[in-house]
Amino acid sequence: MSQKISLTRYLVEQQRMEGHIPSQLRLLLEVVARACKSISQAVNKGALGSVMGSAESENVQGEIQKKLDIIANEVLIEANEWGGHLAGMASEEMDSIYVVPNRYPQGEYLLLFDPLDGSSNIDINVSIGTIFSVLKMPEDDRGVDEADFLQAGNKQVAAGYCIYGPQTTLVLTVGDGVAMFTLDREQGSFVLIEENVKIPEDTQEFAINMSNMRHWDEPVKRYIDECLQGKDGPRGKDFNMRWIAAMVADVHRILCRGGIFMYPWDKREPDKAGKLRLMYEANPMSWLVEQAGGVATNGHQRILDIQPGKLHERVSVILGSKNEVERVTAYHAKL
Repeated sequence: MSQKISLTRYLVEQQRMEGHIPSQLRLLLEVVARACKSISQAVNKGALGSVMGSAESENVQGEIQKKLDIIANEVLIEANEWGGHLAGMASEEMDSIYVVPNRYPQGEYLLLFDPLDGSSNIDINVSIGTIFSVLKMPEDDRGVDEADFLQAGNKQVAAGYCIYGPQTTLVLTVGDGVAMFTLDREQGSFVLIEENVKIPEDTQEFAINMSNMRHWDEPVKRYIDECLQGKDGPRGKDFNMRWIAAMVADVHRILCRGGIFMYPWDKREPDKAGKLRLMYEANPMSWLVEQAGGVATNGHQRILDIQPGKLHERVSVILGSKNEVERVTAYHAKL
């Protein structure tokens, strides 16, 4: 039997042999992983841990928060604030940035996260997850403010997610491909299950919320209509549709077997570029997809090249198998 490689060993080897990550980034990623283990335990307890249901409060986006949203957010802050690796944090669940208190040493990194993506699935026992992104503090910056976080996704130094499903799996990139780790509960650590994850360039599977079809722009309508026509249409092959309503779960499926995920702009809120958040969801997921050989655009440009203008900026997202994403993007260019 091959030897199990823990997340810690994997990161140490990345630091030691490959030189991809500084020691402080390695330690930061280990702390994030430990926080995800704690969140996983809370999710697993469900109703037994009195964590189900709504918290009767709203986040900065005006969405009703679940109890687990708040718990996960607190777990990530408390786990990361004291370690000396971070200068500040930003969360989808908080109005503004969280600066590491003066009583703790400040580090050179910034952590952004969606503490519990897909939280509408909590009460029905469907996969949910934590998404995170790591940036470096700008050089010669003496204080921490919101502007420090407003960096394009191509500036990320690490990104990943932890999906809480039948297994708890951590998916990570530090800019040298994508690795997957599954939580071994007996051992108490994440164990490497796959390196150099690759997304097939072609696919016959798409993920989109079909109930919004009447609100889509014409390029998206055209693409989906062609998929639905199957082998008798211009694509000459049948497609399957999947939609879990949790980006972390839909993207995980794409990393495992290919596909295309779309959450496009629609006419219901024409002044908003999209629904998903650029900094907490689109950037980390787009980098993971690109590192696995896929493509991620907003229909017009590479998502990782978008310069954010505000902390909670939204964006249209089309990502996954290279040839399908490029086809949808080309349809937008013909507008």
